[in-house]
Amino acid sequence: MNARWLLATLLLAAPALLAFLVLALIGALAPDDAAIAAVAVAAATVLLASPLQLGLIRLRRAVDLMAENGDARPEVETTSPAIRDLWLALMRWDRASRAAAQARESEIGTAQLVLHHLPDPLLLLDEARRIVRTNEAADRLLGANLVGRDLAVALRQPALLAAAEAVLRREGDRLVEFDITEPVERHFTARIAPLTPARADGSAMLILHDITVLKRSERLRADFAANASHELRTPLAALTGFIETLRGPARNDLAAHDKFLGIMADQSARMGRLVEDLLSLAKIEMNEHQPPTERVDIAELLGRVAGALGQRAASRDMTIAVSAPPDLPPVLGDAEELTQVFQNLIDNAVKYARPGTAIAVEITQSAKRPSALAVAVRDQGEGIPRDHLPRLTERFYRVDAARSRALGGTGLGLAIVKHIVNHHRGLLEIESELGKGSVFTVHLPAAGAPTPAP
Repeated sequence: MNARWLLATLLLAAPALLAFLVLALIGALAPDDAAIAAVAVAAATVLLASPLQLGLIRLRRAVDLMAENGDARPEVETTSPAIRDLWLALMRWDRASRAAAQARESEIGTAQLVLHHLPDPLLLLDEARRIVRTNEAADRLLGANLVGRDLAVALRQPALLAAAEAVLRREGDRLVEFDITEPVERHFTARIAPLTPARADGSAMLILHDITVLKRSERLRADFAANASHELRTPLAALTGFIETLRGPARNDLAAHDKFLGIMADQSARMGRLVEDLLSLAKIEMNEHQPPTERVDIAELLGRVAGALGQRAASRDMTIAVSAPPDLPPVLGDAEELTQVFQNLIDNAVKYARPGTAIAVEITQSAKRPSALAVAVRDQGEGIPRDHLPRLTERFYRVDAARSRALGGTGLGLAIVKHIVNHHRGLLEIESELGKGSVFTVHLPAAGAPTPAP
């Protein structure tokens, strides 16, 4: 027992001691008897209060230990029923508090897990427009390490930034629509709402919703109608004219029947190819904002494509040679789409190169992109005038429209190639020299290389 507790005990006896002093002073009690009585009272008080005082000391030590170590559960030994009851009450309160805290932690953990895995990007902003928290979708879209930085670092959209500032001024919710153009065009809506009351971990919430598919669907419907009506008009007009002729002047002319039916078959096949290419292009554009993640053996794929086109090349006395260094890494991609890319490029080389020449397909490490492979399709054709090169991947753009249609082209092949390469976050290069030929080079990210962020 320390001096403080002893002094406290003596203070409990102070009224009795004072009473004995007064009795001695007025002569009601002899001084010696008063002193003996005072000592006896003090001793009795100390004796009676000791269990309570010792219990309180042990109780305090136990509470201090629990404060230092949350997992500690000390036992308080005491002969005081009051201290024992108090300790049991404290333990019940501790268990209830821990259970409530665990329930809150579980709720908070579940909420954080849900927010982290939301498919829509989410950011929390403080009153100064700094990002204080992001979820996984936001990290994938905008890049990691944004916490603590201004919103403008992640999204340089004036309308969005103005809306965020208005929300932080407590002017109500805002809904903003904006576009991201790199590496492919994407469309978003941003909903910004204040957190009420404002918290230390955020004053406003920003949720992005990707409406790229919706926007592209609207645009593709309009483009499909316009392009299809334009390109299908000629073969439909030819078919209509031949049908009228066969039903009229040439009704009984068998030679004309054979001739016109052959032309009609060609026009029908052309329309079929056109519709197929338009649908293929629409499908690619619809999913262009989501890069593929398969591992594709590009050398094996090119070998299959070259083998499938070998007979067509042989009919023009041409050869297709695929060369690749050993131990090439796979590329990240969609095997079906990449097959379509190189079928288009090699088939174009077979169509437009000079008969009796060789088509070289070379796989190398890309000099344009780190951790990427480059596939070059080189022909020995007439070449393409330089002023046409920037427009080759436009829909229905043809250097020689008559020759292209005569060879069965739809004018969509290189547009399909461009969009598939964009889908793969790759790069398409076109080089050509008149009289010598053309080189179409596709750069594709190797598996394991970081994919360029939007």
